[in-house]
Amino acid sequence: MTLQQLKYVIEVANRGSINEAAKRLFISQPSLSNAIRELEEELKISIFERTNRGISLSKEGAEFLSYARQVIEQAELLEGRYLHAKPSPQHFSVSTQHYAFAVNAFVSLVQDYGQDEYELALRETKTYEIIEDVKTMRSEIGILYLNEFNEKVIKKMLQAANLQFTGLFTAKPHIFVSIYHPLAKQSVVTFDQLQQYPYLSFEQGEYNSFHFSEEILSTISHKKSIRVNDRATLFNLLIGLNGYTISTGVLSADLNGNEIIPVPLDCEETIHVGWISHKNTQLTKLGAAYIEALRKAIGC
Repeated sequence: MTLQQLKYVIEVANRGSINEAAKRLFISQPSLSNAIRELEEELKISIFERTNRGISLSKEGAEFLSYARQVIEQAELLEGRYLHAKPSPQHFSVSTQHYAFAVNAFVSLVQDYGQDEYELALRETKTYEIIEDVKTMRSEIGILYLNEFNEKVIKKMLQAANLQFTGLFTAKPHIFVSIYHPLAKQSVVTFDQLQQYPYLSFEQGEYNSFHFSEEILSTISHKKSIRVNDRATLFNLLIGLNGYTISTGVLSADLNGNEIIPVPLDCEETIHVGWISHKNTQLTKLGAAYIEALRKAIGC
Protein backbone atom coordinates (compact mmCIF):
# COMPACT_ATOMS: atom_id res chain seq x y z
CA MET A 1 0.00 0.00 0.00
CA THR A 2 1.38 3.41 -0.98
CA LEU A 3 0.42 7.00 -0.32
CA GLN A 4 -0.17 7.36 -4.05
CA GLN A 5 -2.75 4.58 -4.00
CA LEU A 6 -4.51 6.25 -1.08
CA LYS A 7 -4.62 9.53 -3.01
CA TYR A 8 -6.09 7.65 -5.98
CA VAL A 9 -8.88 6.20 -3.82
CA ILE A 10 -9.67 9.62 -2.36
CA GLU A 11 -9.84 11.25 -5.78
CA VAL A 12 -12.12 8.54 -7.23
CA ALA A 13 -14.42 8.86 -4.20
CA ASN A 14 -14.48 12.66 -4.57
CA ARG A 15 -15.30 12.45 -8.29
CA GLY A 16 -17.58 9.43 -8.23
CA SER A 17 -15.96 8.37 -11.49
CA ILE A 18 -12.67 6.71 -12.45
CA ASN A 19 -12.60 8.58 -15.76
CA GLU A 20 -13.01 11.98 -14.07
CA ALA A 21 -10.49 11.10 -11.38
CA ALA A 22 -7.96 9.98 -13.99
CA LYS A 23 -8.27 13.33 -15.77
CA ARG A 24 -7.67 15.20 -12.52
CA LEU A 25 -4.70 12.99 -11.66
CA PHE A 26 -3.22 13.24 -15.19
CA ILE A 27 -2.96 9.48 -15.60
CA SER A 28 -4.74 7.04 -17.89
CA GLN A 29 -7.99 5.43 -16.84
CA PRO A 30 -6.55 1.87 -17.14
CA SER A 31 -3.57 2.84 -14.95
CA LEU A 32 -5.85 4.22 -12.27
CA SER A 33 -8.15 1.19 -12.40
CA ASN A 34 -5.18 -1.18 -12.11
CA ALA A 35 -3.71 0.72 -9.16
CA ILE A 36 -6.98 0.55 -7.24
CA ARG A 37 -7.53 -3.10 -8.14
CA GLU A 38 -4.03 -3.98 -6.90
CA LEU A 39 -4.76 -2.19 -3.62
CA GLU A 40 -8.05 -4.06 -3.22
CA GLU A 41 -6.28 -7.37 -3.86
CA GLU A 42 -3.57 -6.52 -1.33
CA LEU A 43 -6.11 -5.58 1.34
CA LYS A 44 -8.53 -8.35 0.36
CA ILE A 45 -11.50 -5.95 0.33
CA SER A 46 -13.60 -4.29 -2.36
CA ILE A 47 -13.22 -0.56 -1.89
CA PHE A 48 -15.58 0.28 -4.73
CA GLU A 49 -18.69 -1.39 -6.09
CA ARG A 50 -18.76 -1.36 -9.89
CA THR A 51 -22.10 -1.50 -11.72
CA ASN A 52 -23.51 -0.48 -15.07
CA ARG A 53 -24.54 2.82 -13.46
CA GLY A 54 -20.99 3.63 -12.40
CA ILE A 55 -18.81 3.27 -9.32
CA SER A 56 -19.60 3.82 -5.65
CA LEU A 57 -17.98 3.08 -2.30
CA SER A 58 -18.69 -0.22 -0.65
CA LYS A 59 -19.40 -0.42 3.07
CA GLU A 60 -15.78 -1.48 3.66
CA GLY A 61 -14.62 1.19 1.25
CA ALA A 62 -16.34 3.98 3.17
CA GLU A 63 -14.51 2.96 6.33
CA PHE A 64 -11.22 2.61 4.45
CA LEU A 65 -11.65 6.05 2.90
CA SER A 66 -11.96 7.63 6.33
CA TYR A 67 -8.61 6.17 7.40
CA ALA A 68 -7.01 6.98 4.05
CA ARG A 69 -7.93 10.65 4.40
CA GLN A 70 -6.40 10.78 7.87
CA VAL A 71 -3.16 9.21 6.61
CA ILE A 72 -2.90 11.67 3.71
CA GLU A 73 -3.62 14.61 6.01
CA GLN A 74 -0.79 13.55 8.31
CA ALA A 75 1.57 12.93 5.40
CA GLU A 76 0.89 16.41 4.05
CA LEU A 77 1.56 17.93 7.46
CA LEU A 78 4.95 16.17 7.49
CA GLU A 79 5.75 17.33 3.98
CA GLY A 80 4.76 20.87 4.79
CA ARG A 81 6.86 20.88 7.96
CA TYR A 82 10.03 19.29 6.62
CA LEU A 83 9.92 19.54 2.83
CA HIS A 84 8.09 22.86 2.52
CA ALA A 85 5.84 21.22 -0.02
CA LYS A 86 2.76 22.99 -1.28
CA PRO A 87 -0.28 21.47 0.48
CA SER A 88 -2.85 19.71 -1.67
CA PRO A 89 -6.21 21.44 -2.12
CA GLN A 90 -8.49 20.77 0.85
CA HIS A 91 -11.60 18.66 0.33
CA PHE A 92 -14.72 18.65 2.48
CA SER A 93 -18.43 18.46 1.84
CA VAL A 94 -21.59 18.53 3.94
CA SER A 95 -25.22 17.81 3.01
CA THR A 96 -27.94 19.45 5.07
CA GLN A 97 -31.56 20.31 5.40
CA HIS A 98 -32.27 24.02 4.96
CA TYR A 99 -30.75 25.40 8.15
CA ALA A 100 -29.19 28.86 8.35
CA PHE A 101 -26.88 27.74 11.17
CA ALA A 102 -25.39 25.09 8.87
CA VAL A 103 -24.47 27.83 6.39
CA ASN A 104 -23.07 30.04 9.16
CA ALA A 105 -20.85 27.18 10.33
CA PHE A 106 -19.65 26.57 6.78
CA VAL A 107 -18.71 30.25 6.42
CA SER A 108 -16.74 30.07 9.67
CA LEU A 109 -14.99 26.90 8.49
CA VAL A 110 -13.80 28.54 5.26
CA GLN A 111 -12.70 31.69 7.06
CA ASP A 112 -10.72 29.77 9.67
CA TYR A 113 -9.31 26.87 7.66
CA GLY A 114 -9.46 27.83 3.98
CA GLN A 115 -6.00 27.69 2.38
CA ASP A 116 -4.95 29.19 -0.95
CA GLU A 117 -6.63 26.23 -2.65
CA TYR A 118 -9.67 24.28 -1.54
CA GLU A 119 -12.55 22.31 -2.99
CA LEU A 120 -15.50 22.39 -0.60
CA ALA A 121 -19.19 21.71 -1.02
CA LEU A 122 -22.30 22.70 0.92
CA ARG A 123 -25.42 20.92 -0.31
CA GLU A 124 -28.83 22.06 0.94
CA THR A 125 -30.85 19.13 -0.29
CA LYS A 126 -33.62 16.62 0.35
CA THR A 127 -33.67 14.34 3.40
CA TYR A 128 -33.25 11.07 1.50
CA GLU A 129 -30.37 12.52 -0.51
CA ILE A 130 -28.59 13.66 2.67
CA ILE A 131 -28.51 10.05 3.85
CA GLU A 132 -27.38 8.82 0.42
CA ASP A 133 -24.66 11.48 0.21
CA VAL A 134 -23.14 10.41 3.53
CA LYS A 135 -23.62 6.71 2.79
CA THR A 136 -21.62 7.05 -0.44
CA MET A 137 -19.14 9.52 1.12
CA ARG A 138 -20.15 12.22 -1.31
CA SER A 139 -20.45 14.18 1.91
CA GLU A 140 -18.59 13.48 5.12
CA ILE A 141 -21.38 14.90 7.29
CA GLY A 142 -25.15 15.23 6.95
CA ILE A 143 -27.45 17.45 9.02
CA LEU A 144 -31.09 16.54 9.65
CA TYR A 145 -33.60 16.15 12.46
CA LEU A 146 -35.38 13.32 14.22
CA ASN A 147 -38.68 13.40 16.10
CA GLU A 148 -41.11 10.86 17.45
CA PHE A 149 -42.80 10.48 14.06
CA ASN A 150 -39.82 9.93 11.73
CA GLU A 151 -37.23 8.50 14.12
CA LYS A 152 -37.98 4.81 13.56
CA VAL A 153 -37.84 5.07 9.77
CA ILE A 154 -34.78 7.33 9.60
CA LYS A 155 -32.80 5.31 12.14
CA LYS A 156 -33.57 2.11 10.26
CA MET A 157 -32.12 3.67 7.12
CA LEU A 158 -29.07 4.90 9.00
CA GLN A 159 -28.44 1.48 10.47
CA ALA A 160 -28.70 -0.17 7.04
CA ALA A 161 -26.18 2.36 5.68
CA ASN A 162 -23.79 1.91 8.67
CA LEU A 163 -24.37 5.52 9.70
CA GLN A 164 -24.86 7.08 13.14
CA PHE A 165 -26.80 10.10 14.37
CA THR A 166 -25.21 12.49 16.86
CA GLY A 167 -27.43 15.11 18.47
CA LEU A 168 -26.65 18.84 18.29
CA PHE A 169 -29.61 20.43 20.05
CA THR A 170 -33.27 19.93 20.90
CA ALA A 171 -35.89 22.55 20.02
CA LYS A 172 -39.60 23.18 20.32
CA PRO A 173 -41.45 23.93 17.07
CA HIS A 174 -41.71 27.51 15.85
CA ILE A 175 -43.19 29.08 12.77
CA PHE A 176 -41.15 31.39 10.58
CA VAL A 177 -43.13 34.40 9.36
CA SER A 178 -42.55 37.88 8.00
CA ILE A 179 -42.35 40.71 10.53
CA TYR A 180 -45.39 42.11 8.68
CA HIS A 181 -47.45 38.95 9.21
CA PRO A 182 -50.67 39.48 11.24
CA LEU A 183 -49.45 36.86 13.76
CA ALA A 184 -45.89 38.16 14.04
CA LYS A 185 -46.44 39.83 17.42
CA GLN A 186 -48.12 36.82 19.03
CA SER A 187 -46.29 35.25 21.97
CA VAL A 188 -47.48 31.87 20.67
CA VAL A 189 -49.66 30.75 17.74
CA THR A 190 -52.10 27.87 17.33
CA PHE A 191 -52.92 25.76 14.29
CA ASP A 192 -56.41 27.24 14.18
CA GLN A 193 -54.92 30.72 13.78
CA LEU A 194 -52.76 29.52 10.88
CA GLN A 195 -55.51 27.94 8.78
CA GLN A 196 -56.11 30.96 6.54
CA TYR A 197 -52.41 31.43 5.65
CA PRO A 198 -50.32 29.52 3.04
CA TYR A 199 -48.20 26.73 4.48
CA LEU A 200 -44.73 26.50 2.89
CA SER A 201 -42.62 23.34 2.86
CA PHE A 202 -39.58 21.96 1.05
CA GLU A 203 -40.10 19.60 -1.88
CA GLN A 204 -38.75 16.09 -1.30
CA GLY A 205 -38.93 14.92 -4.90
CA GLU A 206 -39.17 11.21 -5.64
CA TYR A 207 -39.01 10.38 -1.93
CA ASN A 208 -41.85 12.65 -0.84
CA SER A 209 -42.80 10.51 2.15
CA PHE A 210 -44.17 12.11 5.30
CA HIS A 211 -41.17 10.58 7.11
CA PHE A 212 -38.72 12.51 4.92
CA SER A 213 -40.45 15.85 5.31
CA GLU A 214 -38.15 18.63 6.48
CA GLU A 215 -41.02 20.08 8.52
CA ILE A 216 -42.52 18.27 11.51
CA LEU A 217 -46.26 17.52 11.70
CA SER A 218 -46.13 16.62 8.01
CA THR A 219 -49.35 14.57 8.18
CA ILE A 220 -51.50 17.58 9.06
CA SER A 221 -53.57 18.80 6.12
CA HIS A 222 -53.54 22.45 5.06
CA LYS A 223 -56.10 24.39 3.05
CA LYS A 224 -53.31 26.32 1.34
CA SER A 225 -50.00 24.62 0.69
CA ILE A 226 -46.95 25.53 -1.42
CA ARG A 227 -43.81 23.45 -1.92
CA VAL A 228 -40.46 25.00 -2.81
CA ASN A 229 -36.91 23.81 -3.49
CA ASP A 230 -34.73 26.45 -1.88
CA ARG A 231 -34.57 28.63 1.19
CA ALA A 232 -34.44 31.96 -0.66
CA THR A 233 -37.71 31.22 -2.48
CA LEU A 234 -39.37 30.10 0.73
CA PHE A 235 -38.38 33.30 2.54
CA ASN A 236 -39.59 35.46 -0.36
CA LEU A 237 -42.96 33.72 -0.19
CA LEU A 238 -43.12 34.14 3.57
CA ILE A 239 -42.91 37.88 2.98
CA GLY A 240 -44.92 38.17 -0.21
CA LEU A 241 -47.82 35.87 0.67
CA ASN A 242 -47.99 36.07 4.47
CA GLY A 243 -47.06 32.42 4.46
CA TYR A 244 -45.47 30.38 7.23
CA THR A 245 -43.31 27.33 7.66
CA ILE A 246 -42.51 25.17 10.68
CA SER A 247 -38.94 24.79 11.92
CA THR A 248 -36.63 24.93 14.93
CA GLY A 249 -36.81 28.65 15.61
CA VAL A 250 -33.07 29.09 14.99
CA LEU A 251 -32.48 31.89 12.47
CA SER A 252 -29.54 34.01 11.34
CA ALA A 253 -30.06 37.73 10.82
CA ASP A 254 -26.68 37.86 9.04
CA LEU A 255 -27.88 35.49 6.34
CA ASN A 256 -31.64 35.96 6.35
CA GLY A 257 -31.99 39.61 7.27
CA ASN A 258 -34.37 40.98 9.87
CA GLU A 259 -37.65 40.51 8.00
CA ILE A 260 -38.18 36.89 9.04
CA ILE A 261 -38.80 36.00 12.69
CA PRO A 262 -39.63 32.85 14.68
CA VAL A 263 -42.84 32.61 16.71
CA PRO A 264 -43.45 29.68 19.11
CA LEU A 265 -46.06 27.16 17.96
CA ASP A 266 -48.56 25.75 20.45
CA CYS A 267 -47.48 22.14 20.09
CA GLU A 268 -46.08 19.35 22.28
CA GLU A 269 -43.66 18.03 19.63
CA THR A 270 -39.88 18.10 20.05
CA ILE A 271 -37.25 18.44 17.32
CA HIS A 272 -33.85 16.73 17.73
CA VAL A 273 -31.39 18.24 15.25
CA GLY A 274 -28.10 16.43 14.72
CA TRP A 275 -25.47 15.23 12.28
CA ILE A 276 -24.90 11.87 10.65
CA SER A 277 -21.63 10.21 9.74
CA HIS A 278 -20.18 6.76 9.16
CA LYS A 279 -19.87 4.54 12.22
CA ASN A 280 -16.45 3.60 13.56
CA THR A 281 -14.63 6.25 11.53
CA GLN A 282 -12.94 9.40 12.71
CA LEU A 283 -13.79 12.75 11.21
CA THR A 284 -11.20 14.52 9.09
CA LYS A 285 -9.66 17.71 10.42
CA LEU A 286 -12.13 19.80 8.45
CA GLY A 287 -15.02 17.56 9.49
CA ALA A 288 -14.21 17.99 13.17
CA ALA A 289 -13.72 21.74 12.67
CA TYR A 290 -17.11 21.99 10.99
CA ILE A 291 -18.84 20.25 13.90
CA GLU A 292 -17.18 22.68 16.28
CA ALA A 293 -18.34 25.58 14.08
CA LEU A 294 -21.88 24.14 14.17
CA ARG A 295 -21.87 24.10 17.95
CA LYS A 296 -20.73 27.72 18.06
CA ALA A 297 -23.35 28.73 15.49
CA ILE A 298 -26.16 27.35 17.64
CA GLY A 299 -24.63 28.54 20.92
CA CYS A 300 -23.68 25.14 22.35
